[in-house]
Amino acid sequence: MILTDTHTHLYSEAFDEDRHEAIARAIDIGVNRFFIPAIDSSYTQAMYDLEKAYPENVFLMMGLHPTHVKENYKEELRHVEEQLSERQFYAVGEIGIDLYWDKTFLTQQQEAFAYQIQLAKKYKLPIVIHCRDAFDEIFEVLEQEQGADLFGIFHCFTGTLEQAHKAISYGMKLGIGGVATFKNGKIDQFLNQIDLKHIVLETDSPYLAPVPYRGKRNESAYLIEVLQKLVLIYNLSKTEIANRTTANSKEVFGV
Repeated sequence: MILTDTHTHLYSEAFDEDRHEAIARAIDIGVNRFFIPAIDSSYTQAMYDLEKAYPENVFLMMGLHPTHVKENYKEELRHVEEQLSERQFYAVGEIGIDLYWDKTFLTQQQEAFAYQIQLAKKYKLPIVIHCRDAFDEIFEVLEQEQGADLFGIFHCFTGTLEQAHKAISYGMKLGIGGVATFKNGKIDQFLNQIDLKHIVLETDSPYLAPVPYRGKRNESAYLIEVLQKLVLIYNLSKTEIANRTTANSKEVFGV
């Protein structure tokens, strides 16, 4: 059984005390592929260090996270573009729009999102979307950019069935994580109506730990709880879901 965590911030300060142990715990239970989203330039070196330590397991993305789109966003976008031109990445992410914390930079977030989609197309890479309180705004940009060269993952999908189908129509797979295990998560109520070929697994660690760890630091080993939830939703074996969602991740990332 090979499990893929398509979204984990293993370079986060939250892992500074036990990063290697956390990774070992994940690998021990079969989670041995870790896709690492970027936040901003201040984390780039930590990402490269992580990749150097685990070259067989760690796959990096490059991008500017929407909550880090601030006054210096054009400088940050230049950094993204420079990194993409210099070495291999497996996606442009995480990118998108977040209106939960702050709406001040909405226009800049929209501009940065569209610009980074263009970069993904230039380098023939998938995108990994961050969306919080911004489905309409995200879909507006995707509508403008849709085409055969637009594909990727709608990370931490928390929308409705209708929004799920809309995301899929734009070439996105749905990243399913800890929220699927929450009593108020809602997506578990309709996920069985979405073909498993559109699903990939993720933790978003150190955030959004699944039940029974909710409220604690998340880690990639907890992906097993998300897998167990999908066993109940799809009425398939753990091995079947693990293999199929890993195959889906390979379809997106090309590795």
